[in-house]
Amino acid sequence: MATLATIFDRFTSPRTIELPAPRARFLEPEDPFAVPAFPNEDIYFYVKRIANSNVARVADPAARKTCWRMIGYSFVLAMLVISLLLPTLYERMAGYRMEALRQEKERLELDRAALELQETKLESPARLEELARMQRFVDPAPESVVYLDTKSDRILAKK
Repeated sequence: MATLATIFDRFTSPRTIELPAPRARFLEPEDPFAVPAFPNEDIYFYVKRIANSNVARVADPAARKTCWRMIGYSFVLAMLVISLLLPTLYERMAGYRMEALRQEKERLELDRAALELQETKLESPARLEELARMQRFVDPAPESVVYLDTKSDRILAKK
């Protein structure tokens, strides 16, 4: 299996070093639990910690200008995308509003039908007779009925 380290070893290793002879299997007793050697296991990587706390950063005016320009372009691009998506969003919101109004219209029509039915039940002659009997309304005597004549106001003046 080739790793990056073994590939680089081909280019960096000196040519004068002879490779060790392969192990003869018949001379060594074979250990069934022995782990095979890993490639480049003799290499040790040392990590050196670098402290940059004493290093002062040099200000670059061109980088600052470029950064602000990029922020401006990003803002303009975002506004352009928003303005392109705004009609679609408005259309979708109008569709939701129309559907809500349609459902409210259906609900109001059902309420109106229920109120008309209730009004019809309350104004039925049988119910009005029942209410008259409960409140002890009586029909007037024929002699106490006054018929209004629109041509003469004498009848109204007597009373």
